[in-house]
Amino acid sequence: MTISVLRAADAWWVQTPTGAAKIDTSATTTGELLADRAAIDAAAHSADTVPVDSLDLVSPVTAPCRVVAQMTNFVSHVTDAGMDPKTIPLTFFRKASASISGPYDDIVKPAHVKFMDYEVEIGLVIGRDIPVGTEITESNLADYIAGLVVTNDVSARDIQLPQTQFYEAKSYPTFTPVGPALVLLDADELKRFGDLRLQLRVSGELRQNMLVDGDMIYQPLQALQSLARFQDLRAGDLIMTGTPVGTALSAPPKFVQTISSLLPPAVKWKLFFNTQAKNENYLQHGDVVELSVATDDGAIDLGTQRTAVRYA
Repeated sequence: MTISVLRAADAWWVQTPTGAAKIDTSATTTGELLADRAAIDAAAHSADTVPVDSLDLVSPVTAPCRVVAQMTNFVSHVTDAGMDPKTIPLTFFRKASASISGPYDDIVKPAHVKFMDYEVEIGLVIGRDIPVGTEITESNLADYIAGLVVTNDVSARDIQLPQTQFYEAKSYPTFTPVGPALVLLDADELKRFGDLRLQLRVSGELRQNMLVDGDMIYQPLQALQSLARFQDLRAGDLIMTGTPVGTALSAPPKFVQTISSLLPPAVKWKLFFNTQAKNENYLQHGDVVELSVATDDGAIDLGTQRTAVRYA
């Protein structure tokens, strides 16, 4: 049975059927907490609880840590971007962990950013260190993935696209809301990863809604196998696994792309963003963004993240 770990500013908690039970631990980081599994298990069986809504929850993934994200990893998103899913390689980019914020914190748009987008993603939280060269297989995958979290890969598209600058565009403070819970899974539960449904609503309007199975191109096993060839990972690090169709950004028609390719870059991007200015799906001041990830039968539920959009 899954265990939902919550974090407040001064303590770690486990969500139980009767409320939240405090974890008796000195851990200050996610990695340290995951090494104290006995304390987590004890709290999961405790009857001494407080109401969950009495806690001021923060991200269950602590910074600093490595935040690694997979690019264009859902067939629906790749197709919407005008690309062929069969040609998409397994690729990654990094986000600054200073962008991590809590599950109910505001998303703050920097003054110079014009087009702020959303991406609901499943985050993998690393459970033990993975030195370069570690052999990761289907049989030991659960040894390295401690649990899952809801994440939002907020993106400044006007920084990302013309500059091909993913790192800056996705690393501003509050651009990686995480939580509400770190949901710890056993090996059998992790095998149900494909049954998870990602949903995102903006001010009540359903924008993204997709099952992992049949749409995700590279599964967690392939991602960790690839990363282990060149990247050390530590317990508590966060791997974001991509987003399905439904973001504000969508590729223009093919004929427009063909004509645009003949233009100088400065002219091309000016025309593109003039068109995007008419797109009302980008995040607006006062929008409320709700993200959830769960199996349809509710057996695995990562919780619901709610964040308000605020313009600086």
